[in-house]
Amino acid sequence: MIRWRVRWYWYVVAIGLPLAVVMLTAGLNVALGASAPSMVQFSSVSTILLVFAVRLVNPGDGPMGEEPGWRGFALPGLQSSLSPLVSTVLLAVLVTGWHVPILFLEEGGLQPSFFVGYLLGSVAVTFWYTWMFNHTGGSVLITIISHSAQGTITVSGFWSAGADLAQANLLFGVVASAVAIGLVLFDWKAWRGPAPAPATTVLSAPPTPREAAPVTPA
Repeated sequence: MIRWRVRWYWYVVAIGLPLAVVMLTAGLNVALGASAPSMVQFSSVSTILLVFAVRLVNPGDGPMGEEPGWRGFALPGLQSSLSPLVSTVLLAVLVTGWHVPILFLEEGGLQPSFFVGYLLGSVAVTFWYTWMFNHTGGSVLITIISHSAQGTITVSGFWSAGADLAQANLLFGVVASAVAIGLVLFDWKAWRGPAPAPATTVLSAPPTPREAAPVTPA
């Protein structure tokens, strides 16, 4: 499950993909009339690294609290009998339904633009994580890292409330969905065929005494 020996670029993808989507979303939001974004969340590199590290190991937070269940248990179980595409659609329904109650706690969470953006984003990142998980031999560590990166730099860090934030959340959902669709279209065979088996280390059983004993000629 916690498979860390993967090609180095998957660590870059895990962190860079959510960061790139957030930055593109921020740029589009400004282009569509939003006020200049606050850069407070970038004011201290040490704070960013600390938040990222805490999210990695905090069992009460999303990355460590959810990924072992969603990607470590549910996804392999679904993929044992279904294609990665169908498995991810079903998992996206479960993940999104699990998170819907949060919208009742968020300020403006039930506004149409915020609500739709949240649902789109939740479904989209489920596809991201399946893609990473399957291409790294079933590394939950990679999805934990990506999940942590996604929650460390967010659009709500650029705009804390109001119409600008609502529009940013909607745009994030749209951009994230476009990325997810791209991953499916450009890697179609991986989504339609059988899921790759998680990489495992096969240990040979120790020899029995009879097998281990030297054979003495009669």
